[in-house]
Amino acid sequence: MIETIKRDWLSNVRGDVLSGLVVALALIPEAIAFSIIAGVDPKVGLYASFSIAVIIAFTGGRPGMISAATGAMALLMVTLVKEHGLQYLLAATVLTGILQIAAGYLKLGDLMRFVSRSVVTGFVNALAILIFMAQLPELTDVTWHVYALTAAGLGIIYLFPYLPYVGKVLPSPLVCILVITAVTLTFGIDIRTVGDMGQLPDTLPVFLWPDVPLNLETLWIILPYSAGLAIVGLLESMMTATIVDDLTDTSSDKNRECKGQGVANIATGFLGGMAGCAMIGQSIINIKSGGRGRLSTFIAGLFLLIMVVFLSDWIKQIPMAALVAVMIMVSIGTFSWSSIKDLKSHPLSTNIVMVTTVAVVVATHNLAIGVFVGVLLAALFFANKIGHFMVVKSDLEQNGEARTYRVVGQVFFASSDQFLASFDYKEVLERVTIDLSSAHFWDITAVSSLDKVVIKFRREGTQVDLIGMNEATATIVDKFGVHDKPEEVEKLMGGH
Repeated sequence: MIETIKRDWLSNVRGDVLSGLVVALALIPEAIAFSIIAGVDPKVGLYASFSIAVIIAFTGGRPGMISAATGAMALLMVTLVKEHGLQYLLAATVLTGILQIAAGYLKLGDLMRFVSRSVVTGFVNALAILIFMAQLPELTDVTWHVYALTAAGLGIIYLFPYLPYVGKVLPSPLVCILVITAVTLTFGIDIRTVGDMGQLPDTLPVFLWPDVPLNLETLWIILPYSAGLAIVGLLESMMTATIVDDLTDTSSDKNRECKGQGVANIATGFLGGMAGCAMIGQSIINIKSGGRGRLSTFIAGLFLLIMVVFLSDWIKQIPMAALVAVMIMVSIGTFSWSSIKDLKSHPLSTNIVMVTTVAVVVATHNLAIGVFVGVLLAALFFANKIGHFMVVKSDLEQNGEARTYRVVGQVFFASSDQFLASFDYKEVLERVTIDLSSAHFWDITAVSSLDKVVIKFRREGTQVDLIGMNEATATIVDKFGVHDKPEEVEKLMGGH
């Protein structure tokens, strides 16, 4: 226990504190923007980001990952807020947390193993594109000062780490924010600042019980939204955890992360905040700035609250150009540039899955839809590929009156038609032996195909023997097979 606390909280104090400060600064405009998307007061997003970040630092399964209010979640709240108001959103946030805790106990985090590498790459690339696109409004119809300061910010971010000693001590994104802010204040440059995004709260969050009727009608109103929020939140969190695992070369507890996200959202709903989840952009800022432990996430949430409540007069003066530079750095660092080069060498199916995931996410701005389409495509390509690994060989015995068919490979819904077509039912034989010792039957479609093969041979007057079934195949054939059940045979063959 003590060793775990030391590793997760105290092994990288300086790096975690400084990276947490950078993340807190970058969280402010995003939380405000996501609140505007959802149609609620900016303080709802800011309180949510503080609450979720602080709580997930203790309850989450992935140290160093940042969770807060996100755009993907905000998009799902628009209709609920518009039709029923903020109080129903708070109730939906609490229910979202309950559903996520249930998902953790059901071990749904283990489903991440079904997400292929090509889907993860597509998800990452799409998110990098969305992060960059989100900065474009800040670079449209502005004066040349904005472009100059953004370029200067990027120069600081990429060149500062090369300075002796100090370049390794201070995170370059933090230096970028401080320097660009100092320049705009010193020279009185009139450009858009954080204060122009919306009103910052001036009080600490307080416990609030959502002011909604506690009845079934309320439940049916919020349940569809909560279910969608829970699914999108967990999906984005699991994908982000996988990416941070890769960046830090460490592993994480996905099921604990599900429960942690749930606890954080429940608490957030009672503190006047909206539902949130892991943020890949902020998580990468944290990792790139030197954050590794739970302390970085906790500091990010704590600093966020301190800055917006007690230091708002200073925070309002931070130019958006500085934060745009940081987010462009994130988008460049997030994009998997090697995936472009790999298009030449990777299989066509892998490339199609990756590119389709990117296209769907960018087109819909919905990460869940993109990942779902990518996983579905990957599964179809995999099933098609495995379906071709099934062959049926045969040998005619010397007397010419018996034939042995040897089935090799996997028989399931994708290969069942090929399996059916591999037998010559019109050949005049007294006996057919089907050797299944090198085959495996996976589903009821495969069992149904075996039934049809046996019945077709028997209708031609041929005796059929099945040999060599492994235990798993024998179990499913015994349970669902009907070729030895006369009353079911006519139903299967449609009376023909």
